[in-house]
Amino acid sequence: MSNPKHTLFWMTLFLAVVVVVGALIHKPLATAFMANWVFNLLIVGVLIVGIGLTYRQVFVLFPELRWISQFRTGHSGLSVLQEPRLLKPLARQLGEESKRDRFKLSTLALRTVLDGIHSRMDEQREITRYFISLLIFLGLLGTFWGLLGTINAVGDVIANLDMGQGDFGTVFADLQSGLLTPLQGMGTAFSSSLLGLGGSLILGFLDIQAGHAQNRFYDGLEEWLTGVTTLVDIAGEDDLQS
Repeated sequence: MSNPKHTLFWMTLFLAVVVVVGALIHKPLATAFMANWVFNLLIVGVLIVGIGLTYRQVFVLFPELRWISQFRTGHSGLSVLQEPRLLKPLARQLGEESKRDRFKLSTLALRTVLDGIHSRMDEQREITRYFISLLIFLGLLGTFWGLLGTINAVGDVIANLDMGQGDFGTVFADLQSGLLTPLQGMGTAFSSSLLGLGGSLILGFLDIQAGHAQNRFYDGLEEWLTGVTTLVDIAGEDDLQS
């Protein structure tokens, strides 16, 4: 079966490249982050949690591979290993098989086991996909929040302008000071969009890599099971036909 360490390597390499690029442009990023640091900190926090979940999707494959290795070799340590999570349907179905190189399962049981394992992997990926959508949502929410503040601030500036004053320099100074608040709202809108969409791209790439690792694991498991399983219902069907 494929080794998930290769996937971890590419995921870590990608994150290292992202960190290097972020360090090179840290000044504009810091300025954008401070436009609304509370909201942007929430986006960064969601990104960090999402990154941890994608790594977890790969790390959970190692105990499953170790359990399969122990089962195939027939080592006595299998009984003391922690029951696998993804392969729990298979572990319950096989029980304490004495022959590790050959065992009997019906076609329906084999398909049920594989479907159960596949659904468990899909459940893990759904959480990561939710975090990707959450990052996009937070970016859009910050955008509309900032634009709403900008519109309200511009309305206040226009309403407070007193064109009846004879000194236009004072009017212009009031207009200039009043426009600072709308500009802050625009900063919130663009910074949240930048972090939200950028975070979703980062998490999306990591989710793709984790998905590839899970798919390779599932394909290897399916090939192994179909190769070593005696499909007992095939013999039964032949007897009925004869």
